[in-house]
Amino acid sequence: MSSPAPLSYSSYHTYSECPLRWKFLYRDRLPETPRGYFTFGRVVHSVLEEIIRPLVVPTARRVSLGDAQRTLDEWHPSGSTHSPHLEITREQLLEAYDRIWSSEGYTTPEEEARYRTLGRDLLLRYYERLVREQPHPVSVEEHLEARWDGIPIHGYIDRIDRTPDGGLEIMDYKTSRELSGEDARQSEQLSIYQVLVESNYTEPVEGLTLYHLRSLTPHRVPPRPRTALLALHDRLGSVQDGIRAEAFEPTPGRQCSRCDFQSRCPEFRPVPTSDEPRLRELVDRFETLRHDERRLEEELRKTAEELHRAAEGFGVHRIPGTRSVAIRRREETWQYSLNGIRPEVDAAGLDERLGKGTPEEVRRVLRDASVDPELRRRMAETGSRRVKWYWELDEGTPSG
Repeated sequence: MSSPAPLSYSSYHTYSECPLRWKFLYRDRLPETPRGYFTFGRVVHSVLEEIIRPLVVPTARRVSLGDAQRTLDEWHPSGSTHSPHLEITREQLLEAYDRIWSSEGYTTPEEEARYRTLGRDLLLRYYERLVREQPHPVSVEEHLEARWDGIPIHGYIDRIDRTPDGGLEIMDYKTSRELSGEDARQSEQLSIYQVLVESNYTEPVEGLTLYHLRSLTPHRVPPRPRTALLALHDRLGSVQDGIRAEAFEPTPGRQCSRCDFQSRCPEFRPVPTSDEPRLRELVDRFETLRHDERRLEEELRKTAEELHRAAEGFGVHRIPGTRSVAIRRREETWQYSLNGIRPEVDAAGLDERLGKGTPEEVRRVLRDASVDPELRRRMAETGSRRVKWYWELDEGTPSG
């Protein structure tokens, strides 16, 4: 079996949203229709890279995963006196913008003109911010790879800055209309970037930022705690397992309206015209049967309840019919809620034995004479019993 391809945030997000679209994009390599807003974002990112790259002062990198040793050619102490200054002029900025601009994906000349004006204004305002508050980047548009507990991941990070305390801040530019601090707190993209940087750099990640370029607003949040990263790792593992198993079923949703592959998708592909009459009859028949099924289920429920009331009233479990005998059966289940006595349970060293607190696990402890009787009594008192009655038919014993 070949090794799984590294997951990027885009790849992970695409599979999570629709596995079939992931297959079309990443396995079949089918092209998508260019869209103006994607082109606009790429152009702005490219111009920012050209502006900020001369300011980069590289820093220490890990020699290998888990190794924090610095090599001589990577040695750049956090207190380095080397601090390049922003030398590009406004005119050079606009020249770069015009040179990099692309018309791909815009539906009308008017749409392209609006975006081009927006980009010019956005970049000039950001340039003024850079002049006043020059950053201290250690990398721009860097491709990083890592193996995160068995899962290969990779990504292109817009910018990594040196913080005043000598740590690292990860920054991702956004050209979208709206952005909030909550977006930064919930961003799985930033979480993946944190893992990539921690796997490749020696200094700690001290902050994560989504930078909203339209409003010049940096939405800064602390690095993710281990618990949040572990939860993301589980989700990445599920995606990797799905890809390995070639589980590529479509997942219909709001994203379908912007998907270029509807003609290939079984959710939208039309049936052959020659088979439409036959299939229409089958659908109508299915609809009728489903309606009858619901009606019969309701009648069955009401009849079972009436039989139950009769059995309760007469104190019997068997009621004969013409062809069969209806036999009442009981299904009993128990549930235990140990939250209220969890400190005592943990103090007694029972946490591992109880595991998830299933009824079977609790019963094993309740039957163990080596456990303190008072604690077993309190555990038993948290239990609640649920009894469910149901009916079976014995067709081999008709009434005489």
